[in-house]
Amino acid sequence: MTRKYFGTDGIRGEIGKPPMTPDFALKLGWAAGKVLANDGRSLVLIGKDTRISGYMLESALQAGLVAAGVDIRLLGPMPTPAVAYLTRTFRASVGIVISASHNPYQDNGVKFFSSEGTKLADEIEEQIETYLDQKIAVVASNKLGKAERIVDAAGRYIEFCKRALPSHTALNGLRIVVDCANGATYHIAPNVFIELGADVISIAAEPDGININKNCGATSLDSLQTAVIQHKADLGIALDGDGDRLMMVDHKGEVVDGDEALAIITQHRLEKGASGEHIVGTLMSNLGLEQAVQRMGLNFHRANVGDRYVMQIMNETNAILGGEGSGHIIIHDRIPTGDGIIAALQVLSAVIESGKNLHELKQVMTKYPQTLVNVRVKTEVDLQNNAIQQAVTKVEQQLAHRGRVLLRKSGTEPLVRVMVEGEDKQETIQLAEIIADAVRSC
Repeated sequence: MTRKYFGTDGIRGEIGKPPMTPDFALKLGWAAGKVLANDGRSLVLIGKDTRISGYMLESALQAGLVAAGVDIRLLGPMPTPAVAYLTRTFRASVGIVISASHNPYQDNGVKFFSSEGTKLADEIEEQIETYLDQKIAVVASNKLGKAERIVDAAGRYIEFCKRALPSHTALNGLRIVVDCANGATYHIAPNVFIELGADVISIAAEPDGININKNCGATSLDSLQTAVIQHKADLGIALDGDGDRLMMVDHKGEVVDGDEALAIITQHRLEKGASGEHIVGTLMSNLGLEQAVQRMGLNFHRANVGDRYVMQIMNETNAILGGEGSGHIIIHDRIPTGDGIIAALQVLSAVIESGKNLHELKQVMTKYPQTLVNVRVKTEVDLQNNAIQQAVTKVEQQLAHRGRVLLRKSGTEPLVRVMVEGEDKQETIQLAEIIADAVRSC
């Protein structure tokens, strides 16, 4: 079945334009409720990030679910991985997150987690879509769902995060700048690190509904780099609007991305005697990560871009660690989804226990220069178009065996992503533009 609404990360779009309208959210809540209610009385958790539109979508989803006879627990502003965790602990049928992750506040989205805290299976999303084409039928009044608010949700998740650090390890002596992206972690992330003993400077932790991800967070690191240098911090931690991405900055102000963080965590776990033979990245993962993992004697696998695809390969290979350069890192023996705070704690554990600073630890891998060009498109583009393929062939011939080319469509935005990786940064810029120009001309 070709899905009409669900993309690689739920349903997402600009508020006020289909499908991100209150009437669609109402119908989506009812449709999800109908699928879930097939198993009898069900419980659904709803969390959201700090976008102003979250109030509207939350109310509409709530009404639809109640109309289908489903009970609800409202979590309020809560990181995406927190909803995944709480869905498991409350034995809920499904967890729903209202968020557009790293997108600007004008966008929003809805994504679902299974009772196991994993992304909802494709077949369940397809079942929900079949009900979206039907007329809403409200259950009898005595079977309507009920809604309650969980007032201690943040505290529960904070304690869960703290347990990710070994009991004998504390963060005493570390000065950390934490950038919360004015998003869902604003009331959680600083407290996790403070309660573990760190000296914490919080930035972008005052959400107003429209400043989420604006010049801050995991997708905009300038303010974090400045703050780390200004406060003479040991390192900086940047999360995105819904808290499932991690980017870091070392004491010199240099960026440590998701690939480097994954390499650091992998190396530290090996030194601690952890078992396992497989690490999962994506088609976008830096060649330097692949080489570093292979030097460690492990197998490196590339999944399609998207944490659900990383998780799929992790399950197939029984891998404990996987992630993306953008900062989605899955620590599978902790939580079965990307979690920025949990990943940061794994890196901090390596810092504390190794006695090395973050700048030293990131030398475990040598990054190849990558250039990524996002080409915004108004209409569907055929990537097999002759002009595009001729440009790709030309670039690949010039790179020979010194790099890689990747061309793909975004699963969440009207973009074609052009990535060129090679030994020389300037060359990758020039070659990426050759392909980007070909895409723009189609």
